[in-house]
Amino acid sequence: EVQLVESGGGLVQAGGSLRLSCEVSGFTFDDYTLGWFRQAPGKEREGVSCIYFSDGSSVYADSVKGRFTISVDNAKNTVYLQMNSLLPSDTAVYYCARGNSDCNPDDYWGQGTQVTVSS
Repeated sequence: EVQLVESGGGLVQAGGSLRLSCEVSGFTFDDYTLGWFRQAPGKEREGVSCIYFSDGSSVYADSVKGRFTISVDNAKNTVYLQMNSLLPSDTAVYYCARGNSDCNPDDYWGQGTQVTVSS
């Protein structure tokens, strides 16, 4: 059974940092990508970052470049999203999702974790 479980969200002041975790099970990293997405109230879901397990490369939305870093710990089957210099506009529910080779998410998503950045 494929499972993705996020953790690490919370309340932080602007300029602060959080690290989100996405622990996965039920599939082999090499066959997929993994992306982080977020959705703020009243807004559409947007892609934040994605990692290609095949070569470790990653992509980021322009809004988070230079502030967020995606990484993977293969031994722990966990993908992380380190978020620094947080802005109030980063406030959203963050989700991780398994993706195909183009980082398009498939049917497997985590339950989401709330990130709130206060000004």
